[in-house]
Amino acid sequence: MQLDIAGAFNVGLISVIFAFLFVDVFDNTGTLLGVTKRAGLADEQGNVPKMGRALIADSAAALFGSLLGTSTTTSYVESAAGVSAGGRTGLTAIVVAILFLLSLFFSPLASSVPVFATAPALLFVAVLMASGLAEIDWRDVTTAAPVTVTALTMPLTYSIANGIAFGFITWTVVKLLSGRKKEVNVALVVLSVLFVIKLGWLSA
Repeated sequence: MQLDIAGAFNVGLISVIFAFLFVDVFDNTGTLLGVTKRAGLADEQGNVPKMGRALIADSAAALFGSLLGTSTTTSYVESAAGVSAGGRTGLTAIVVAILFLLSLFFSPLASSVPVFATAPALLFVAVLMASGLAEIDWRDVTTAAPVTVTALTMPLTYSIANGIAFGFITWTVVKLLSGRKKEVNVALVVLSVLFVIKLGWLSA
């Protein structure tokens, strides 16, 4: 509860706030799309029902988490492991939350486990998420190229948000250069421009 609201309006922090906004929103969006699709909760067009509620829950968690001094609280891609085991409802999340709470008492023991010991679990999650690539129309280069850029950027930059950013930019540029302007709307162009600005700030 030690907030410096006035300091947040410092010009030097604008780029930082902007970066955190994009990371939280698009990291969470990418995770939700991947997990819900794996769970079979998305419709035929790939849309997630009640996506707005999920984003509100995530933003509320991030807000209250920051008040308590935690890092950004958001959905995590490891949920794909729970989904593959049959988890589909909020009861799964509640059980995981309780187990996380209990794990606080065993944190010293958990810290003794080397980082590389968790690699198999992360590999399993990667396999689950990569299976969605089979549904891409690889015959259409204007679709395959942005997907490839997105899939490669995520591991190379250690960020889902960066992968989504490069994917948006590539999709917009490729579609426009190939003369398929009908597949690019104003929102995509605006987002792509914002992503270019955001990536420029991060590299500066």
